[in-house]
Amino acid sequence: MDISVIVPLYNEAESLPELESWIARVMQENSFTYEILFINDGSTDSSWQVIKELSLKNPAVKGVCFRRNYGKSPALNTGFERAKGDVVITMDADLQDSPDEIPELYRMITQEGYDLVSGWKRKRYDPLSKTIPTKLFNATARKVSGIHNLHDFNCGLKAYRNNVVKHIEVYGDMHRYIPFLAKNAGFGRIGEKVVHHQARKYGKTKFGLDRFVNGYLDLATLWFTNKFGIKPMHFFGLLGSLMFILGFIAVIIVGATKLYHMHAGHPYILVTDSPYFYLSLVLMILGTQLFLAGFIGELIVRNAPGRNHYEIEEELKIQ
Repeated sequence: MDISVIVPLYNEAESLPELESWIARVMQENSFTYEILFINDGSTDSSWQVIKELSLKNPAVKGVCFRRNYGKSPALNTGFERAKGDVVITMDADLQDSPDEIPELYRMITQEGYDLVSGWKRKRYDPLSKTIPTKLFNATARKVSGIHNLHDFNCGLKAYRNNVVKHIEVYGDMHRYIPFLAKNAGFGRIGEKVVHHQARKYGKTKFGLDRFVNGYLDLATLWFTNKFGIKPMHFFGLLGSLMFILGFIAVIIVGATKLYHMHAGHPYILVTDSPYFYLSLVLMILGTQLFLAGFIGELIVRNAPGRNHYEIEEELKIQ
């Protein structure tokens, strides 16, 4: 099979017939073998009924219906698990992504050798309240991920080599960082294509401004787990050791200062009356706790079942 199109959706019953017809027309014009996977994320409208009706008319239409709303990442991950096409295309169900982009995305994967191609909606039909935070978000994501050639990490229109989607796990709200996940999994050939962005035709957006706050938190989590996930002592142990040493030096300074004033006959206060003494103790206690957190993290990682699992692309064996 050439292409699997994965469409996560939530309450998009009005747009589904038009989207399916559009995708089918593009596939037929280019003689692609394909499947369309509609992942119904607990819709409360008639979306699932529409999907079942479309599957009766078009055998290429398949569907999964969640019992409740889980989010876009679980929907994509479910689609990735079931995708059979050599190239996997993801797009939103609101008709803002154009299926006419599919042939070129397919060509970039199969002929130009990309592992992943992300769409870039250079001209957007969104209000400034959405476009300005999006630009700030993408600038931060480029800096943290090291993928400097992408302008729109959160674009729903993306193309993947099938091998890529089988080796990444999308959970929580990590769909925003699939290129980062792919890079961390060893798929570094990541490209970008300017795609057409259309104004929403039906319904209303399902995302609010809270996604930007959550997006930054998810990015921090992904960066930390990628950098220190298998070596937590390198972070907690180092930070804890520095705090303990600083606290210990401060305690010595407080005690030495008192002894100096006693020897010189100057007025002095008790060590326990000095606020610096308690600040030093706090630093030492926090440092010890951070060090122990790193040590416990190392024990957990050491006993994890996948601690020595590495992705091998090729292997030559001597006969």
